[in-house]
Amino acid sequence: MNDKIIITVAVTGSFPTKEMNPAVPYTPAEIADAAVESYKAGASIAHIHVRDPETGKPDFKVDLFKEVLDRIREKCDMVVNLTTSGLRLTGPDAIVKRLQPVYLRPDICSLDLGSMNFHDRVFNNPPEWSVAAAKCMQENSVKPEIEVFEPGHIRQAIDLIQKGLLDDPPYFQLCMGVKWGIEASPESLLFMRRLLPEKVRWSVMGTGKDQLTMVAMGILMGGNVRVGFEDNIYLSRGVLAKSNAQMVEKTADLAERLGRGVANPQEARSFLGIG
Repeated sequence: MNDKIIITVAVTGSFPTKEMNPAVPYTPAEIADAAVESYKAGASIAHIHVRDPETGKPDFKVDLFKEVLDRIREKCDMVVNLTTSGLRLTGPDAIVKRLQPVYLRPDICSLDLGSMNFHDRVFNNPPEWSVAAAKCMQENSVKPEIEVFEPGHIRQAIDLIQKGLLDDPPYFQLCMGVKWGIEASPESLLFMRRLLPEKVRWSVMGTGKDQLTMVAMGILMGGNVRVGFEDNIYLSRGVLAKSNAQMVEKTADLAERLGRGVANPQEARSFLGIG
């Protein structure tokens, strides 16, 4: 257990819109500004998706990722995590498209394991994807954030670790409460945590109304946590969050109250083995 906690902020994701919450960022400038504001509030990692700047629809253009990455790095030393989620990418070249952000050399890229029903569509992560992605990240010195949505995904990650495709210390994101994944209950989180190998780093996120419960448990269990508009647009019941930074500030305050300090980006890099 680290005494200090790493707070990740997932500032936009693919699902929330400005119609749901006007503070949801769309443009590269808005996304980067939301990350930097969250850094000032206590987040050391920014988890980045990109949007079409005009429509706000999910996008995957590499120049949008690059602009966000460059803007954040110009303003602070935050750890940047670019998504490789292919939820909306199809076709025979989907794996190649998904791996484009890795070549920008961020600190971290997400690595989703295992196919599953995900809201209204299939989240297609075939075995060849996990191997190709792990090798690509390893070759480019990018830390994988292993996103797992159910117990079988952890078993698949353990197989990759045993094959030497994930460097020490492996870093897991326990994704709780996503529709058709494992539910965000205290019992489920304890179960998922018990399945993790020894000497790994882990973080937890919860969706919607379950975000605060999962954050509090993650703090108490010695893990790390993720908050932000990708997972939840409310600060409290019926109260829309004014910014991602507001969520981070609330999380940092809770961590301090529960006896955990908040890690800065340099400490986060040290904990996760990022050069």
